[in-house]
Amino acid sequence: MRSNKGRDTRSKLRWIRSLKMAGRQLPSSSTRHMRGWGLLGNPSDVYYGRTISFSLGNFWASVKLQPSHDLVIVPHPTHDLVQFRSLSHLVNRLQNEGYYGGVRLLMAICKVFHNYCKDNKIDLHEGNFTLSYDTNIPRQTGLSGSSAIVCAALSCFLDFYKVRKLVKVEIRPRLVLEAEKELGIVAGLQDRVAQVYGGLVYMDFSKNYMDDLGHGIYTPMDISLIPPLHLIYAENPSDSGKVHSTVRQRWLNGDKFIISSMEEVATIALEGRTALLEKDYAKLAGLMNRNFDLRRFMFGDDALGALNIEMVEVARRVGAASKFTGSGGAVVAFCPNGPSQVKLLEDACEKAGFTIQPVEVVPSCLNDIDLQTVIKIDAVL
Repeated sequence: MRSNKGRDTRSKLRWIRSLKMAGRQLPSSSTRHMRGWGLLGNPSDVYYGRTISFSLGNFWASVKLQPSHDLVIVPHPTHDLVQFRSLSHLVNRLQNEGYYGGVRLLMAICKVFHNYCKDNKIDLHEGNFTLSYDTNIPRQTGLSGSSAIVCAALSCFLDFYKVRKLVKVEIRPRLVLEAEKELGIVAGLQDRVAQVYGGLVYMDFSKNYMDDLGHGIYTPMDISLIPPLHLIYAENPSDSGKVHSTVRQRWLNGDKFIISSMEEVATIALEGRTALLEKDYAKLAGLMNRNFDLRRFMFGDDALGALNIEMVEVARRVGAASKFTGSGGAVVAFCPNGPSQVKLLEDACEKAGFTIQPVEVVPSCLNDIDLQTVIKIDAVL
């Protein structure tokens, strides 16, 4: 008697051959996504606020998808390491890198993407694929490494299944976030929006938009409006998944101080948009500093961590504006006085043991098909 496995194999091979004969070769794809970086307004994205974020070219995650007989997720040779030189090597790696690599992220977005398509009656063909990934994003630096991997994988799926037109751009950040939530990762939409859109984006997460549309209103801006910025990060930063916890509960409980402070943080993004459009960079510097000060008042030094605070203070001691890029582990700094101030900042970071790099802002990654799905802002305002 022929086995079911044998029949499934022959059926799948016939299906693949039929596609080739019809000129529909299953597509391979490779997608690179930059990490998202909060310039102003974070963390109000979790609290129906507003933010400005952009995609950072210094660091990236890439996912490669190739058609294959079985669905295979390939462990990364470094980030999904399961072979060690010794017990101490294993323990040291866990202390520095944590327990998890990217395989679990790829599995999570597979599930979320499948369920979304099923719920929305989007038909997916029966082909399988092999997924592999790579990234140079430092671990636990608040640089959205997990979401960059998930976002790159999602983009591969849209091309492989030829459904890019059917999954709106505005919905994609939510799918990325849902995949991370499957794994207990605490985060907001801001960085995921920046990674999906690319470039510089102003985001309004007002409650009426989130309730009525299921997403915020995301407005791309010209990246040439951004002045020269610098990234500062530590080699052994705090865990980016723990910073929101107590503040969110207080916000849910109706704490007036938290609510009013978070509303002010959201207003900073609104004022920052105007400052960028008018190229009022002195105003921008003040808003960046105020953004961090409000965060510090709400979360407290113990929650933010001494190392994270010191990165901000190192920049401020030379007169630069500075704030967290996300929830800790990395800082964005702006030197309004130009190159001489940048040199002072570089020297101060070197002395403190921090890494500093000029920021590379990458333009929007949306293609013509993506733009056809973007909601028209005038239709909802």
